Amino acid sequence: MRIELAGSTHVGMKRPHNEDSFLLLPEERLCVVADGMGGHASGEVASRTAIEAIEAFFRQTAGDREITWPFAVDESKPYEENRLVVGIRQANARIVDLAATDEQFKGMGTTVVSLLVGEAHVWLGWAGDSRAYRLRDGALQLLSEDHSLLNDLLKAKKLKPEEAESFPHKNVIVRALGMKDPVAVDVIRDEFQPGDLYLLCSDGLSSMVADERIEQILQRTEDLDRAVQQLIDAANAAGGTDNVTVVLARLV
Repeated sequence: MRIELAGSTHVGMKRPHNEDSFLLLPEERLCVVADGMGGHASGEVASRTAIEAIEAFFRQTAGDREITWPFAVDESKPYEENRLVVGIRQANARIVDLAATDEQFKGMGTTVVSLLVGEAHVWLGWAGDSRAYRLRDGALQLLSEDHSLLNDLLKAKKLKPEEAESFPHKNVIVRALGMKDPVAVDVIRDEFQPGDLYLLCSDGLSSMVADERIEQILQRTEDLDRAVQQLIDAANAAGGTDNVTVVLARLV
């Protein structure tokens, strides 16, 4: 199974600078999106630190299963899942350490959503509200679950779905890298099929463009680079109130 990757990021129409970062690492069949948070430029530092730490860990562990990892693994989990989780935890530790040693970075953090392709499955790992979707046979499905106050209230039935749009604290994140060490990483394993298309994105896309519209764009656009640009354009056309980052991974 071959993986095709495409990705891009845009500052949006309202923000002065871009705090999103992303990684395409085809040789390791890995892609990541990170959406930074924090004052001044610290959100940008957090997301970039996360991406660099995950990339460094995957390059260091490439082809060597005996190398010592910085965190213990769960022996009940597959190698790929452990590798993804440890990479994200390594990124979290870097951000926490940096924030503790430099006052200008105090309180910074970043969401992260990642995809790792194995022999018969993909592993999706995330913390925060950046999302992972899958388009299969023309139908789009959300695979991740937002770590947000809004989603927690909806799950607890303390907020009705029709009240979600006007909820004043939609941007409050309850889990992300940099909040505490260690970080809890949600992971799911998805058995892929040839032709599956996975979408990773920051909330600059998912909060601006309805899932139905995302599905339409992905259905009609075969070229991945063009599809990425059309999704970003759709988010900006809808107001572009946040940075927007889109990564697509197709299995062929």
